[in-house]
Amino acid sequence: MTSGPRLPDAYGLAGSASFVDFLSALHPERLPDASATPSTPLTHGTTIVALLTRDGVVMAGDRRATMGNIIAQHDIEKVFAADDHSVIGIAGTAGLAVELVRLFQVELEHYEKIEGVPLSLDGKANRLASMLRGQLGLAMQGLAVVPLLAGFDLARGTGRIFSYDVTGGRYEERDFHAVGSGSSFARGSLKKLFRRDADSDAAVRTAIEALYDAADDDSATGGPDLARGIFPVVAVVDASGARILPDAEVGPIVEAMLAERRRRPDGGTGGEAT
Repeated sequence: MTSGPRLPDAYGLAGSASFVDFLSALHPERLPDASATPSTPLTHGTTIVALLTRDGVVMAGDRRATMGNIIAQHDIEKVFAADDHSVIGIAGTAGLAVELVRLFQVELEHYEKIEGVPLSLDGKANRLASMLRGQLGLAMQGLAVVPLLAGFDLARGTGRIFSYDVTGGRYEERDFHAVGSGSSFARGSLKKLFRRDADSDAAVRTAIEALYDAADDDSATGGPDLARGIFPVVAVVDASGARILPDAEVGPIVEAMLAERRRRPDGGTGGEAT
């Protein structure tokens, strides 16, 4: 009696529910290469904002990607659902950032299949920090990725936001945060617009206002494009789960905001009915 093909030894490893550890043992060449050196200008993504609501958290990202002083893409997506109750936004080197998001999504799914339960929000935040630390070599070569993680903590019953630096440092933000080239302008806007007791609808409007203010001062941040039908990517996370809002839902909010801006170019007080 002949036996079938023998599985690689990596399939027999015990003691870890990490897909990254598994892939490192089985196919390390498929992980991001820290020895790579860019020879041409790279595409970069900006800007991401996240803010807490009374029900959870909202995250939004503009759609512009730049390559030096060139607009490389008008409609890149920078906000993704990480799993059922968390979302991740990306800024920095776009190709590596998207690859990191996909690896993180698989990591969370792999953990849940192995352990039988989802990873806690703190666990997700820590795991993302570890993955970033593993790409420090790339960051030191100028290929930095700066994610923003937000989710609904089922154990605490509240939304939470985590920011990072390129070394894998993890920081929990109190009310709101922004990353990317337009982040300083977006945070300045959020300081005026943020309301801790706002519901998700009002928070979505506030996030869109902050991105608009960032685009007003930062050339790498793209504003809404009504002619092309390009609007910010907006995600809402609460106890019922994470969802990316469709353009059919975001479009009217953007149009209402722009109509108000024609009357008050510097903006309103955030989340108010117009």
